[in-house]
Amino acid sequence: MNAKRLHLLTTCGLVAAAPLAVMALPLASHSAPTGDAPAVNAGEFSPYVTKDGAISRPTDYRETFLHLGTFAVASKPNQPVDEMHNVYARLQDIQAYRRDGKFPDGAALVKEVTKVGSGDLTTGHDYWSMDTKLWFVMIKDAKGRFPGNDLWGDGWGWALFMQNEPARNVATDYAADCKTCHLPAKKDDWLYVRGYPILRDSKKTD
Repeated sequence: MNAKRLHLLTTCGLVAAAPLAVMALPLASHSAPTGDAPAVNAGEFSPYVTKDGAISRPTDYRETFLHLGTFAVASKPNQPVDEMHNVYARLQDIQAYRRDGKFPDGAALVKEVTKVGSGDLTTGHDYWSMDTKLWFVMIKDAKGRFPGNDLWGDGWGWALFMQNEPARNVATDYAADCKTCHLPAKKDDWLYVRGYPILRDSKKTD
């Protein structure tokens, strides 16, 4: 995928569109860490990250992650909803956020972007998720483990997987592809936590 096409996907498909609810999950922005990169063991830091910083897509997120929230997105102003952005995180990462007010290193978030179905039902004119179009993956990294890697910075690692190539990260540079979309959420560690009620819920998640 060329850089121009990738930029269009991440800018319009992520948050620069006109969502009806709230803006979608931002991914990261760039600040090059300093110093030598610590030795990374994928199993200790994250099962979805290699020692070189390559990010893989959690394939079992629907079965083993919890639903954080969903954003109904209209990719064109004054048009109907045409995407659903469903966001998931692991139980232990949610519990850590609720305890500490932030996600721990190695926390994994998956945003599943789907096509939309709609129709008039007894509840009104409704919209629902249909086929998956693509996935965004974020991995928390407060230590700056991968200096010089264009997919890591400002505390996060970022990846994009297309439906026709679900095992290949097609992202090239998170700062160019998505930083501007995340600026409104900078104070919340680049995440639109306003759309994740489970992080505010006082009930236990286990």
